[in-house]
Amino acid sequence: MKTAVLTDSTAYIPDHLIKEKNIYVAPLSVTFGQDTYRELYDITTEEFYEKVKIEKDLPKTSQPSVSEFTTKYEAIAQEHDAVISVHLSSGISGTYQAAVSAGSMIEGVDVYPFDSEISALAQGFYVLRAADLAAEGKTPQEIMQELQSMKKNMNAYFMVDDLSHLARGGRLTGAQAMIGSLLQVKPLLYFEDKKIVPFEKIRTSKKAFKRMENLLKETADNAEEVKAAIIHAQREDTAKRWRDELSEKYPNVEFEISYFGPVIGTHLGEGAIGIAWYKVK
Repeated sequence: MKTAVLTDSTAYIPDHLIKEKNIYVAPLSVTFGQDTYRELYDITTEEFYEKVKIEKDLPKTSQPSVSEFTTKYEAIAQEHDAVISVHLSSGISGTYQAAVSAGSMIEGVDVYPFDSEISALAQGFYVLRAADLAAEGKTPQEIMQELQSMKKNMNAYFMVDDLSHLARGGRLTGAQAMIGSLLQVKPLLYFEDKKIVPFEKIRTSKKAFKRMENLLKETADNAEEVKAAIIHAQREDTAKRWRDELSEKYPNVEFEISYFGPVIGTHLGEGAIGIAWYKVK
Protein backbone atom coordinates (compact mmCIF):
# COMPACT_ATOMS: atom_id res chain seq x y z
CA MET A 1 0.00 0.00 0.00
CA LYS A 2 1.30 3.42 -0.96
CA THR A 3 0.35 6.21 1.47
CA ALA A 4 0.50 9.95 0.86
CA VAL A 5 0.48 12.74 3.44
CA LEU A 6 -1.52 15.93 3.06
CA THR A 7 -1.76 18.89 5.39
CA ASP A 8 -3.00 22.45 5.26
CA SER A 9 -0.86 25.57 4.93
CA THR A 10 -1.02 26.47 8.64
CA ALA A 11 1.55 23.77 9.42
CA TYR A 12 4.13 26.24 8.03
CA ILE A 13 6.57 23.51 7.04
CA PRO A 14 9.68 24.76 5.19
CA ASP A 15 9.34 24.52 1.42
CA HIS A 16 12.36 22.27 1.02
CA LEU A 17 10.87 19.69 3.39
CA ILE A 18 7.51 19.78 1.61
CA LYS A 19 9.31 18.96 -1.64
CA GLU A 20 11.76 16.50 -0.14
CA LYS A 21 9.09 14.50 1.68
CA ASN A 22 6.44 14.77 -1.07
CA ILE A 23 3.87 16.41 1.20
CA TYR A 24 0.64 17.68 -0.34
CA VAL A 25 -0.71 21.03 0.93
CA ALA A 26 -4.21 22.50 0.90
CA PRO A 27 -3.94 26.27 1.41
CA LEU A 28 -6.10 28.40 3.69
CA SER A 29 -6.74 31.99 2.63
CA VAL A 30 -6.89 35.53 3.95
CA THR A 31 -9.22 38.15 2.50
CA PHE A 32 -8.67 41.91 2.60
CA GLY A 33 -11.82 43.58 1.34
CA GLN A 34 -12.50 42.02 -2.06
CA ASP A 35 -9.04 40.49 -2.47
CA THR A 36 -8.35 36.91 -1.39
CA TYR A 37 -4.86 35.45 -1.06
CA ARG A 38 -3.92 31.80 -0.58
CA GLU A 39 -1.19 31.15 1.96
CA LEU A 40 2.10 29.94 0.44
CA TYR A 41 0.92 30.78 -3.09
CA ASP A 42 -0.42 34.33 -3.44
CA ILE A 43 1.12 36.30 -0.58
CA THR A 44 4.32 36.05 1.41
CA THR A 45 4.35 36.32 5.18
CA GLU A 46 6.26 39.62 4.98
CA GLU A 47 3.77 41.05 2.49
CA PHE A 48 0.91 39.98 4.73
CA TYR A 49 2.17 41.74 7.86
CA GLU A 50 2.90 44.89 5.86
CA LYS A 51 -0.61 44.82 4.44
CA VAL A 52 -2.12 44.44 7.94
CA LYS A 53 -0.36 47.65 8.97
CA ILE A 54 -1.94 49.73 6.23
CA GLU A 55 -5.40 48.16 6.02
CA LYS A 56 -8.17 49.55 8.18
CA ASP A 57 -9.72 46.19 9.09
CA LEU A 58 -8.22 42.83 9.95
CA PRO A 59 -8.49 40.31 7.12
CA LYS A 60 -10.92 37.43 7.23
CA THR A 61 -9.57 33.90 7.10
CA SER A 62 -11.12 30.97 5.27
CA GLN A 63 -10.56 27.23 5.09
CA PRO A 64 -10.27 25.08 1.96
CA SER A 65 -13.69 24.00 0.69
CA VAL A 66 -14.86 20.41 0.59
CA SER A 67 -14.51 20.50 -3.21
CA GLU A 68 -10.91 21.71 -2.92
CA PHE A 69 -10.13 18.77 -0.66
CA THR A 70 -11.91 16.43 -3.05
CA THR A 71 -9.75 17.69 -5.91
CA LYS A 72 -6.59 17.14 -3.82
CA TYR A 73 -7.66 13.61 -2.88
CA GLU A 74 -8.52 12.76 -6.49
CA ALA A 75 -5.03 13.81 -7.57
CA ILE A 76 -3.48 11.76 -4.78
CA ALA A 77 -5.58 8.73 -5.79
CA GLN A 78 -3.74 8.59 -9.12
CA GLU A 79 -0.62 7.26 -7.41
CA HIS A 80 -1.63 6.29 -3.86
CA ASP A 81 -3.97 3.95 -2.04
CA ALA A 82 -4.36 6.04 1.12
CA VAL A 83 -3.74 9.54 2.47
CA ILE A 84 -3.05 10.73 5.99
CA SER A 85 -4.68 14.18 6.16
CA VAL A 86 -3.32 16.26 9.08
CA HIS A 87 -5.00 19.55 9.95
CA LEU A 88 -5.07 22.45 12.38
CA SER A 89 -7.23 22.24 15.47
CA SER A 90 -10.92 21.71 14.79
CA GLY A 91 -11.56 24.03 17.74
CA ILE A 92 -10.42 27.09 15.77
CA SER A 93 -11.15 26.12 12.16
CA GLY A 94 -13.50 23.99 10.07
CA THR A 95 -10.60 22.71 7.95
CA TYR A 96 -10.49 19.29 9.61
CA GLN A 97 -14.24 18.82 9.19
CA ALA A 98 -14.00 19.78 5.51
CA ALA A 99 -11.32 17.10 5.11
CA VAL A 100 -13.55 14.56 6.87
CA SER A 101 -16.49 15.41 4.61
CA ALA A 102 -14.39 15.19 1.44
CA GLY A 103 -12.85 11.95 2.60
CA SER A 104 -16.26 10.36 3.01
CA MET A 105 -17.22 11.30 -0.56
CA ILE A 106 -14.09 10.33 -2.46
CA GLU A 107 -13.51 6.97 -4.14
CA GLY A 108 -10.24 5.36 -5.11
CA VAL A 109 -8.24 6.41 -2.05
CA ASP A 110 -8.73 5.80 1.68
CA VAL A 111 -8.61 9.07 3.63
CA TYR A 112 -7.45 9.14 7.25
CA PRO A 113 -8.15 12.61 8.70
CA PHE A 114 -6.16 13.63 11.79
CA ASP A 115 -7.09 16.56 14.03
CA SER A 116 -3.78 17.88 15.35
CA GLU A 117 -5.69 19.91 17.98
CA ILE A 118 -3.00 22.56 17.52
CA SER A 119 -1.40 24.57 14.68
CA ALA A 120 1.81 26.01 13.19
CA LEU A 121 4.91 23.79 13.25
CA ALA A 122 3.52 21.81 16.19
CA GLN A 123 0.99 20.61 13.63
CA GLY A 124 3.87 20.27 11.21
CA PHE A 125 5.67 17.85 13.52
CA TYR A 126 2.84 15.37 13.00
CA VAL A 127 3.01 15.87 9.24
CA LEU A 128 6.76 15.33 9.05
CA ARG A 129 6.57 12.20 11.20
CA ALA A 130 3.73 10.82 9.10
CA ALA A 131 5.73 11.45 5.92
CA ASP A 132 8.75 9.62 7.32
CA LEU A 133 6.63 6.66 8.37
CA ALA A 134 4.89 6.55 5.00
CA ALA A 135 8.29 6.50 3.29
CA GLU A 136 9.23 3.55 5.49
CA GLY A 137 6.20 1.67 4.22
CA LYS A 138 4.15 1.78 7.41
CA THR A 139 0.42 1.19 7.03
CA PRO A 140 -2.04 4.08 7.48
CA GLN A 141 -3.24 2.45 10.69
CA GLU A 142 0.30 2.29 12.06
CA ILE A 143 0.90 5.93 11.14
CA MET A 144 -2.32 7.10 12.78
CA GLN A 145 -1.43 5.14 15.92
CA GLU A 146 1.97 6.85 16.06
CA LEU A 147 0.39 10.29 15.63
CA GLN A 148 -2.04 9.63 18.46
CA SER A 149 0.89 8.57 20.62
CA MET A 150 2.76 11.78 19.77
CA LYS A 151 -0.24 13.82 20.85
CA LYS A 152 0.33 12.76 24.47
CA ASN A 153 3.74 14.46 24.37
CA MET A 154 2.98 17.57 22.29
CA ASN A 155 3.31 20.96 24.01
CA ALA A 156 3.06 24.54 22.78
CA TYR A 157 2.98 27.90 24.59
CA PHE A 158 3.04 31.38 23.14
CA MET A 159 2.55 35.01 24.01
CA VAL A 160 1.05 37.81 21.95
CA ASP A 161 1.68 41.53 21.96
CA ASP A 162 -1.99 42.35 21.51
CA LEU A 163 -4.95 40.17 22.49
CA SER A 164 -7.38 42.19 20.39
CA HIS A 165 -6.71 40.07 17.29
CA LEU A 166 -7.72 36.90 19.09
CA ALA A 167 -10.68 38.51 20.81
CA ARG A 168 -12.06 40.05 17.61
CA GLY A 169 -11.64 36.80 15.74
CA GLY A 170 -13.38 34.81 18.46
CA ARG A 171 -10.39 32.44 18.71
CA LEU A 172 -9.52 33.06 22.38
CA THR A 173 -11.73 31.36 24.93
CA GLY A 174 -12.11 33.42 28.06
CA ALA A 175 -10.80 36.58 26.41
CA GLN A 176 -13.61 38.77 27.71
CA ALA A 177 -12.79 37.84 31.29
CA MET A 178 -9.12 38.66 30.85
CA ILE A 179 -8.76 41.69 28.62
CA GLY A 180 -9.55 44.32 31.24
CA SER A 181 -6.79 43.06 33.50
CA LEU A 182 -4.18 42.47 30.82
CA LEU A 183 -3.11 45.99 29.97
CA GLN A 184 0.21 45.49 31.74
CA VAL A 185 0.40 41.70 31.42
CA LYS A 186 2.03 39.33 28.93
CA PRO A 187 -0.34 36.36 28.97
CA LEU A 188 0.90 32.90 28.10
CA LEU A 189 -1.56 31.06 25.91
CA TYR A 190 -1.87 27.43 24.88
CA PHE A 191 -4.23 24.95 23.28
CA GLU A 192 -6.58 23.12 25.60
CA ASP A 193 -9.49 20.99 24.39
CA LYS A 194 -8.66 22.15 20.85
CA LYS A 195 -9.07 25.85 21.65
CA ILE A 196 -6.67 28.71 22.48
CA VAL A 197 -7.02 29.54 26.15
CA PRO A 198 -5.04 31.52 28.74
CA PHE A 199 -2.39 29.50 30.56
CA GLU A 200 -0.92 32.08 32.94
CA LYS A 201 -0.85 35.84 33.40
CA ILE A 202 2.74 37.03 33.51
CA ARG A 203 3.92 40.60 34.11
CA THR A 204 6.80 40.96 31.66
CA SER A 205 8.11 39.47 28.43
CA LYS A 206 11.30 38.41 30.20
CA LYS A 207 9.34 36.40 32.74
CA ALA A 208 7.18 34.92 29.98
CA PHE A 209 10.26 33.67 28.11
CA LYS A 210 11.60 32.18 31.34
CA ARG A 211 8.32 30.46 32.11
CA MET A 212 8.23 28.87 28.66
CA GLU A 213 11.83 27.73 29.11
CA ASN A 214 10.97 26.15 32.46
CA LEU A 215 8.08 24.27 30.89
CA LEU A 216 10.44 22.95 28.20
CA LYS A 217 12.97 22.05 30.90
CA GLU A 218 10.45 19.78 32.61
CA THR A 219 10.37 17.66 29.46
CA ALA A 220 14.05 17.98 28.51
CA ASP A 221 15.26 16.88 31.94
CA ASN A 222 13.38 13.60 31.59
CA ALA A 223 14.03 12.74 27.96
CA GLU A 224 16.82 11.47 25.75
CA GLU A 225 15.61 13.33 22.66
CA VAL A 226 13.21 16.24 22.18
CA LYS A 227 12.17 18.07 19.02
CA ALA A 228 11.26 21.74 19.43
CA ALA A 229 10.34 24.75 17.34
CA ILE A 230 10.53 28.43 18.19
CA ILE A 231 7.71 30.08 16.27
CA HIS A 232 7.41 33.81 15.72
CA ALA A 233 5.54 36.56 13.92
CA GLN A 234 8.21 38.86 12.45
CA ARG A 235 10.64 38.36 15.35
CA GLU A 236 13.31 36.28 13.66
CA ASP A 237 16.27 37.87 15.45
CA THR A 238 14.67 37.29 18.84
CA ALA A 239 13.81 33.73 17.84
CA LYS A 240 17.39 33.00 16.78
CA ARG A 241 18.86 34.44 19.98
CA TRP A 242 16.47 32.39 22.07
CA ARG A 243 17.26 29.25 20.09
CA ASP A 244 20.99 29.77 20.62
CA GLU A 245 20.52 30.26 24.37
CA LEU A 246 18.31 27.20 24.74
CA SER A 247 20.53 25.01 22.54
CA GLU A 248 23.45 25.56 24.90
CA LYS A 249 21.39 24.60 27.94
CA TYR A 250 19.55 21.64 26.43
CA PRO A 251 21.80 19.65 24.07
CA ASN A 252 19.24 16.84 23.86
CA VAL A 253 16.71 19.19 22.24
CA GLU A 254 16.76 19.69 18.46
CA PHE A 255 15.49 23.19 17.67
CA GLU A 256 13.85 24.53 14.51
CA ILE A 257 12.80 28.10 13.82
CA SER A 258 9.41 28.62 12.23
CA TYR A 259 6.85 31.37 11.83
CA PHE A 260 3.20 32.31 12.17
CA GLY A 261 2.04 32.85 8.60
CA PRO A 262 -0.90 34.92 7.36
CA VAL A 263 -3.83 32.83 8.64
CA ILE A 264 -2.54 32.24 12.16
CA GLY A 265 -0.90 35.68 12.13
CA THR A 266 -4.32 37.24 11.55
CA HIS A 267 -5.40 35.92 14.94
CA LEU A 268 -2.16 36.33 16.91
CA GLY A 269 -0.84 39.56 15.45
CA GLU A 270 2.71 40.67 14.69
CA GLY A 271 5.12 40.20 17.58
CA ALA A 272 3.74 36.89 18.79
CA ILE A 273 6.33 34.30 19.75
CA GLY A 274 6.21 30.85 21.28
CA ILE A 275 7.71 27.42 21.50
CA ALA A 276 6.42 23.96 20.70
CA TRP A 277 8.01 20.64 21.50
CA TYR A 278 7.48 16.93 21.96
CA LYS A 279 9.41 14.14 23.58
CA VAL A 280 10.78 11.72 20.98
CA LYS A 281 12.24 9.29 23.51
